Amino acid sequence: MASNSKYPGFAAREIPHDEFLDCPTGLVEHYFADGVFRWSDGLYRIYGYERGEVVPSMEMALTHIEPEDRPKVEAYWERVAAAGGPSSIYVSIRDRKDRQHKLLFSADYILEGTKPVGVWGVIVDLTQSIHSDRHQLATEAVAASALNRAAIEQAKGILMGRTGVDADEAYQLMNQLSQDSNRKVHAIAHEIIERATAAGRRAKSQSHQLQ
Repeated sequence: MASNSKYPGFAAREIPHDEFLDCPTGLVEHYFADGVFRWSDGLYRIYGYERGEVVPSMEMALTHIEPEDRPKVEAYWERVAAAGGPSSIYVSIRDRKDRQHKLLFSADYILEGTKPVGVWGVIVDLTQSIHSDRHQLATEAVAASALNRAAIEQAKGILMGRTGVDADEAYQLMNQLSQDSNRKVHAIAHEIIERATAAGRRAKSQSHQLQ
């Protein structure tokens, strides 16, 4: 990660996992001696600010954190400041434009030799990653549902053609098989299709042998 010219201490701190590089990332340092919070440019941007527009502080950050998350964030910071880390927490915030962000915050001591002199943390904005994953899962679910519906309709047609039942009766037969075998209706439908396809292949093979 590029160094921060104003806060050279950030240059020595590495983001722990390469996959985080696809997500907006920021850094924070807090030294016990002066009590000042130092943010990287990336952290300002996550909150919707540019450097110089606000003075970072715990109070300022808490106003952006969703109310239900504030007590656990305060407890988390106190725990890391007292005992070190590494330790992580998931937090939901609202940036200055009231857009919600899902953040992963990981923190540990800043050490001088073996003496803790402060806390530093890496903040990863997982919002886009979570949205993309959910979108992909939803797309896959819709596609799977469409395939299952198509299989059920095909299986209904096979049962109607072979037994003379109507569409509702064909579905009831599959539904009864589903309950009896504790399997999904679409699984029963796929099995009916596979058996019909296999029977068709056998009949075709026998026909070729007779010719």
